[in-house]
Amino acid sequence: MMTSRVRDAVISRAPKAAQLSRRQVLAAGLALSATAALPRTAAAQALRYFQIGTGTTGGTYFLIGGILANAISNPPGSRPCDRGGSCGVPGLIAVAQSTSGAVENVRAIQERRMESGLSQADITYAAYRALGAFEDAEPFSDLRAIANLYTETIHLVVRADSGIAGVADLRGRRVALGEKGSGTLVTARGILAAFGLSEKRIEPVYLSPGAAGDRLVTGDLEAFFIVGGHPLPAVADLAGRLPIRLLPLEGVRAETLARRLPFYTPALIPEGAYRDVAATPTLGVGAIWVVNRLVEEELVHGITRALWHPNVRAVLDAGHPRGSSIRIETALQALPVPLHPGAERFYRESGFAAEIAALPPEEPGVPIPRLKPPTDTPGQ
Repeated sequence: MMTSRVRDAVISRAPKAAQLSRRQVLAAGLALSATAALPRTAAAQALRYFQIGTGTTGGTYFLIGGILANAISNPPGSRPCDRGGSCGVPGLIAVAQSTSGAVENVRAIQERRMESGLSQADITYAAYRALGAFEDAEPFSDLRAIANLYTETIHLVVRADSGIAGVADLRGRRVALGEKGSGTLVTARGILAAFGLSEKRIEPVYLSPGAAGDRLVTGDLEAFFIVGGHPLPAVADLAGRLPIRLLPLEGVRAETLARRLPFYTPALIPEGAYRDVAATPTLGVGAIWVVNRLVEEELVHGITRALWHPNVRAVLDAGHPRGSSIRIETALQALPVPLHPGAERFYRESGFAAEIAALPPEEPGVPIPRLKPPTDTPGQ
């Protein structure tokens, strides 16, 4: 059990611009359990804290973020790695912090309110180069990558008995586009535009996936968007309560969308991902672990090394279906921003010099060619 002293220490040592709530601190309880038994002075002197911005509790980011936090954490007093204990960064406690998603995460990282976070590749790219939703801001030049993790897929969810057959049928309908600050909202707007629609031609609402699912059940909503690695908890829960369908995103319109939104590629949500839902063609985009460039090189080097420690493989595979897609062989594919120097050092030491040479340049204003998409097999 986390003691009140340890819990208060977490709050007091967190960055002042991003004080952690009690709910967020409790998310670190597993990592802190070993620390509670230490003398107060030893724990306070040795501890370091590191935030990972994730997403809503109904999305994949929140679950994956928790797995990453446990993988890189190694509080004082933990059993050594070679004895079956933590293989994380000595003295580090990482916290998976719930947020509204990718847009909020990259803003918080750029503004130094959060050390790191998960983000869609296209959102990260747009923020780094002040494009699209970020065109009225200066380039988010402090964004750096730790790794490409896995492929996210676009879900457009409707009731199974709905007469909605495709995106064009959303005209005049009540549709949830995602929360403000989410990557889903940016993507949903792009999808609508590709199919000749806009927020003015539908009845838009801005909800978390869980709230959108509840309203689909009550009939107060007719469709909702969510982007994430399947199976998404919010969609899986909904499919257990109500027969649903996923609308396909394919053909000329989807190809147009992929041209407008860099880093999107054809993907497949397989049959069986959700209860009684058929295989559905859609689009996918890489989920990137992003960090502020000002975080110490040695710390990020240790975090990257901990992420790819052989002992973490079983944790990733067992923690979430997307976990098996998180592998070092694809960590440098389709990165939308440069690597953090600490991460780059680790990959060079691990034999990835050629892959590093093909990554984006440091200067946000320098155009780069369209990058090779992740090689995840569609539907994996």
